[in-house]
Order: sequence, then C-alpha cells, then structure tokens
Amino acid sequence: MRYYLIAGEASGDLHGSNLIRGLKAEDPAAEFRFWGGDAMLAAAAVPEGAPDPLVRHYRDGAVMGFWEVLTRARTLLRRVRDCEEDLLAWRPDAVILIDYPGFNFKIAKFAHDRGLKVFWYIAPKTWASRERRNRKLKAWVDRLFIVFPFEQEYFRARGVPFVYAGNPLLDAVDSSPALQEAPEAFFRRHGLAPCRYVALLAGSRSAEIRRMMPVLMAFADRLRALPGYGDCKFILAGAPARSPQDYLPAIGESRRAYVHLVFGDTYGVLRHAGAAVINSGTASLEAALVGTPQVVGWSSSSLTVFLMRHIGHVMDHIKYISLGNLILDRLAFRELVQEEFTPEAVTDEVVRLLGDDAYRARMLSEYGEIRKALGTAGASRAIAAAMIAALKP
Repeated sequence: MRYYLIAGEASGDLHGSNLIRGLKAEDPAAEFRFWGGDAMLAAAAVPEGAPDPLVRHYRDGAVMGFWEVLTRARTLLRRVRDCEEDLLAWRPDAVILIDYPGFNFKIAKFAHDRGLKVFWYIAPKTWASRERRNRKLKAWVDRLFIVFPFEQEYFRARGVPFVYAGNPLLDAVDSSPALQEAPEAFFRRHGLAPCRYVALLAGSRSAEIRRMMPVLMAFADRLRALPGYGDCKFILAGAPARSPQDYLPAIGESRRAYVHLVFGDTYGVLRHAGAAVINSGTASLEAALVGTPQVVGWSSSSLTVFLMRHIGHVMDHIKYISLGNLILDRLAFRELVQEEFTPEAVTDEVVRLLGDDAYRARMLSEYGEIRKALGTAGASRAIAAAMIAALKP
C-alpha cells in the first residue's frame, strides 16, 4: 500500500521514522512519500535511482506560537496548496498526519473531502487548548493514534475514535546504542576530555533556540562562577537539521573552552550528563527515559503568551507543560515558565540537581513511574499493524 506521511518538526520526524520501519515490517511492499526529515528518509531506505520520497524537509517550515504562525501565514498557505496538489497526484491509500496541527488540520479536511483515508498519529493537544478541534477530528479523521495514557479517557469521553498502543519513545530510547556506551568512549568519540558536564537542549525550532540560548549561556557563566563549579562544562545537543551557526553566535568565542556543541547524539549527551536544562517538549520525556536529572525551561513572545492565556486559554486547562509531569499529573521535575525562566533560577535548580543526592533519587524514582505508565516496548510496530488493519475492507 501507499502511505503519505506529514511531519513538521524534529519530534515528528523521529516518530515518523519509527512508524515507517513498523509499516515496512508489517507491509513489505509499502511505498512512502512524506514531508519530514533525515530520520524518515533513512528509515524509508529507498534504493539508489528510485524517486526521492521526501517532498519537503521540516527545517524549511517549522514555526511555533500564535505570532510566529501569523507572520508566516502566506508561506504556510502556499505549502498547504503544494501538499494538496502532491496528494492528489500521488493518491495514497492512507494519509498519516503526525502532530503539527496548524498545518495538518488543513490537510485532514482536504484529504477527507476527496475520499482519502486519514489517520492522525500523535494527537493534537486539544486537552490543553482549542477543544473545539475535537469536532474536526471526528469529522475528518478516520482514526486517531494516541501515545499518552491520560489521553484515552479524554478522547473516549468526546467520542473521538482512537487507538492506544503505548509510546514509541520507549523503542527509540531503549534501542539506542548510546545508552550502552561507556563514558570514556563517548568523550573520545566527540574529541573531548572526560569532564563533569551539564547537558543543554535548546529546542529544534529557530524561535525556541533564539529565546533559549541567551538564558542558557548566562546560566553557564553563572554556574562556573560558583565555588566548587569552576571546572563544570556544558555540552549543547544540536537539534537535527540545525546548523552550528544556529548556536555559535550565542556561545561566542569566550565560551568555546567550556561550552561544546555536539550534533547527532542527543541520547549520548543526556546519558553521561550530571544534569540537563531542556526546552519543554519531546526532549524532556526523552531525558526522563534516559534517566538524566533535569529542569525544564520555556518562554515565548509576550504576544504569544497573551493569546495563549486569553484566547487559547491554555493555562486554564493544564497544570504542567512537560510531558513527564503531565503523564504523572504531578511535578516530577521543575518547570521554569516564561518570567521564571532566568539564569538565576536555572542555576539554583541545577546546583540542587548536582549536589542533593536525595533530591536526585526522588526524581529518578519518578522517572521509573513515568516509564511504567508508558507501557512496554513495541508501540511503533503495533501502531503500524493497527493502521494496516484499519485499511482493510
């Protein structure tokens, strides 16, 4: 069968790649065409000379926030039209939308209206805001494939057909060779001297990186100025599809001796870190599954936050911004949101993560509960099998 997948950011590319592997295992004759990234392209493993299945890379279009979307509306609408034309030309057996609701809701309606089977993988977070979108899910999406246990009760109560088969991050994390690598091998592979370090993850979108980097760099300077932390270093995990130039100007020449930039090894960077400072999103859940003590930071433009609070009413619906905390419905690790996300607050929390053994132990215990709540491995293939079953007459 022919599968058309649409992912708009790094996390969607990761989930899409594992889903492609699952679909290939269940349907050896599967054909793919997709909007995504390098991970999905690698998973598709198209023979040399065959048509390129990647229509557009997510790095060319990832945006976040109400204001950021508004300022790029014309470009986004043009890409929607490009996608619609490509769908009609290729005529897949299934359109698989992976998160990315601002774009994918438009494609869902278009595909549904033209008789295409529509699956949505990684549900839009209607439990956080814009609940009216559930009506669109019921009208345009044949099956929703959810990945968080707390979503089951929510979508069941609203009559949205769904499948839950666990969370695919378990497969991605537990199968990573980085988790088995010795610290010495990790440092040697990246040309670094063994050291005590804090992992820094600034997000994958341009707007996230621009907002995170000044705070992260000021935190790094502040931590090293404290007694007992002068030897501490920092490894910044570059996001997939980003370039060094997205980070190096903020790092500056003066910090190159103690802030190192590493690409393509996020799990390795997390695995050997004493602590991590992470932008909210998939990475915070990955850190919990890897077992890295963390603090989450998040900030956005003032206009975006105003619209979220007063129009989207996001803050009215959820208590936490991090997936791990949402899964447990309690604070397993600290979140510093908007005005709270300062170099001083980050420093205070990281000092506690590095120096308070009991605090670390409690967090690691909570990580065990998060892992338990997500179920067992094998979600990607189980979801692929469920999709194929739903396509059969």
